[in-house]
Amino acid sequence: MSEVPEYLSDWITAQRWYGGKGRSPRFERIGGFDLDDPTGEARITIHLLLDRSAPAALYQVPLTERTARFPAIDHALIEITEDERGVIYLYDGPHDPACASAILRLILDEGSVRPDELGVPARGRPASADPPLSIRSSRVLSGEQSNTSIIFDTETRDGHPGVPVICKLFRTLHNGENPDVVLLDALTGAGSTVVPRSIGHIDGQWRDHGEPSGVAFGHLAFAQEFLPGVQDAWRVALRAAEDGEDFTDRARTLGEATADVHTTLAAALPTREATAAGISGVIASMRQRFEQAAAEVPSIEHHREALRAVYERAEASVWPPMQRIHGDYHLGQVLAVPDRGWVVLDFEGEPMRPMSERSMEDSPLRDVAGMLRSFDYVAGSVSRSRPGVPVADWASAARRAFLDGYIARSGLDLRANRSLLDAFEIDKALYEAVYEARNRPNWLSIPTAAIERLVERATATA
Repeated sequence: MSEVPEYLSDWITAQRWYGGKGRSPRFERIGGFDLDDPTGEARITIHLLLDRSAPAALYQVPLTERTARFPAIDHALIEITEDERGVIYLYDGPHDPACASAILRLILDEGSVRPDELGVPARGRPASADPPLSIRSSRVLSGEQSNTSIIFDTETRDGHPGVPVICKLFRTLHNGENPDVVLLDALTGAGSTVVPRSIGHIDGQWRDHGEPSGVAFGHLAFAQEFLPGVQDAWRVALRAAEDGEDFTDRARTLGEATADVHTTLAAALPTREATAAGISGVIASMRQRFEQAAAEVPSIEHHREALRAVYERAEASVWPPMQRIHGDYHLGQVLAVPDRGWVVLDFEGEPMRPMSERSMEDSPLRDVAGMLRSFDYVAGSVSRSRPGVPVADWASAARRAFLDGYIARSGLDLRANRSLLDAFEIDKALYEAVYEARNRPNWLSIPTAAIERLVERATATA
């Protein structure tokens, strides 16, 4: 182990991706590795820093050292120090083109790095055997929070503009595979065009005394096709709702795209039958979600008996096989790409869930329910900003069309067993109610009205 300088500790705690706000950090370097800069102008080191303040967290911090100031990235300057080389300028690595290029080249060239005493063995894994890319320039995407994303302009080997690439550097590391990497690799490998094409990733190992083997494994970075200048489905749907524009055709094709993702994942990755024990576990989590929500939003307490019946009917229903799913599915996770249609992003799952849980098989109905709730949020947002605009019918039509598209493409008749889908949608609305009560009380009426509507329908059709 090695200590971390105070200036670096202060810098880390000020970053948006640092998750220990309000605590006094205790950083120790537990590993890392060096990358080569062909120009010799920068020393590039990837540091793995363990914050031992409870709860402990492991951060990936790439740094570059230069003996000459690099004015183009002064915004990423961390500290000016001195050593035997003289004055040293220390930069946040992703902003330095030398570091950014070295990270992507490690992926494209299927490179590997050997650890030193505290080092980390790491290896680049390209998604294709011969990625025809060379790097022209790089920049860090603004607005990132939990990760840092680097955008690359590339060119083909014959000098023509190549596909833009986004490389996501995972700032907080976890033991286990990252679902975003695994699922997008599987979808790309199956030839899906409903997701960005995977370029490749970096995986690594580090010491972890909490693991039985004493070693943890995880993904360090992930590169994929970048789709610039396009809007997400939330903005597209919001504008349509504000303008009273029919959205049913687009909602139907979004349902088809969602079904394509689920069908491809079920074929490419393991699935399992929904056993009685597994179903009981899911229903137990739904009941627990209600207890949490009722404690924070007392107005939903009167639904207790009705929801008990909803959960009983859902538990007795016929469940589709459990499989890998998106896990955090809503309109903001989908792009509207001209001449290509809908493209689904960000398969990491719910950020607050442990990585091990996010990598488990789940019901595809959870994704379907998430998107249905997202349409409801479009209507709620419009009602707040433009009172009097009739959006309830717009949302109902979009929800029906989405289900039509999903059912037609997947062959799974969700309406034949509506009580099961209702249970998942109510569960999502309960999650939203807790979130809004804590963060945006003025929005609380959106999920509570949905719970009222869904419970009433479930009771009427029982």
